[in-house]
Amino acid sequence: MSQLFQFQDTSLESQWRAIILFGKNSATYKFAFAKSLLELIDEEKTRISLQDLSKPFADNLIEHLKKSDKQGNSPSSKFLEACRQNINGELAKEDLYSITERLGFVNVVDAFQNVNGDLIPSIFYEKDFSAGKKDIVITDNLLKLKESFHIKNFDQEVEARWNLVETAWNLNINPNLLEVKYDEESSLFFIEETSFMRRTDITSVRDALNGYQKGKCFFSFQDISIVSGDPNVCQVDHFLPHVNKRAHALEGANINGVWNLVLSDKDINGDKGTRIPEPRFLERLYNRNEFYIESKHPLAETIINQTGKTRDLRRSFLQKHYYLAREQSIQLWQPKVEEKGSF
Repeated sequence: MSQLFQFQDTSLESQWRAIILFGKNSATYKFAFAKSLLELIDEEKTRISLQDLSKPFADNLIEHLKKSDKQGNSPSSKFLEACRQNINGELAKEDLYSITERLGFVNVVDAFQNVNGDLIPSIFYEKDFSAGKKDIVITDNLLKLKESFHIKNFDQEVEARWNLVETAWNLNINPNLLEVKYDEESSLFFIEETSFMRRTDITSVRDALNGYQKGKCFFSFQDISIVSGDPNVCQVDHFLPHVNKRAHALEGANINGVWNLVLSDKDINGDKGTRIPEPRFLERLYNRNEFYIESKHPLAETIINQTGKTRDLRRSFLQKHYYLAREQSIQLWQPKVEEKGSF
């Protein structure tokens, strides 16, 4: 597990996010499994059969296969081939669900709660394959998680992570040239394939960033929402102000880069304006960026390409541009409200 998650925060929310953000990605099955669990626990089920799981599991994978055909590193998969046959009208849905029950869960049930070789401390389900059963039994941990403020954000976070992983697999771009860009108007991350003059939209910026901030405002550690239409939906903020973009560009930095984007409570963001956060927040930004890099996907490659190949280079990059921003503004800022927390 990410050391930052493992030693600083063992909350149920952080353990769930560790699975989604840092668990092994040899296939995207864990994302379909996570979305299926969220859907079924919303129906208050405490014992779920593989037959129950088969429908949402297969349906979620089909929706992603329609957009991105590569959903794993294995050269072949009988299960994914069955999904493709259904998409092409060659296999009925009921037949697909039966195949899903037999083939879709071979590894994912055992592997889902395993992060970097170890089970998470507070497991969310137990497997019961005794006496002919093929069930998973939901634990109190997952039921408690259902009551969390953050549960409303989890489905979007899983979807964002899934989109980022499959983008990395399906785009034939040299990692050293990869740059995920930020569209401020639409609040989307996208990639431009310059050789084909084509833009690929990946996911919502809010959905992609929220898990790495543990669902908290970057500055105040208040809980934040990423749900569209929520009156308290968070805002995307430039840690170092956008107003100084030309000065940073002259020193080789894109102020719109992923490295400089954070999520903030809207009132906190309004109060900050174009002021520079106090120096202690720079370490927080460094840690948040290292979360991305540990998670191995286009945001990770982008931050490495934008800020440096090593931890020392990335820390020096942030310090350099922080001091550059300080030269442009004499006023430092801190939030009026700040709860305890860490990244």
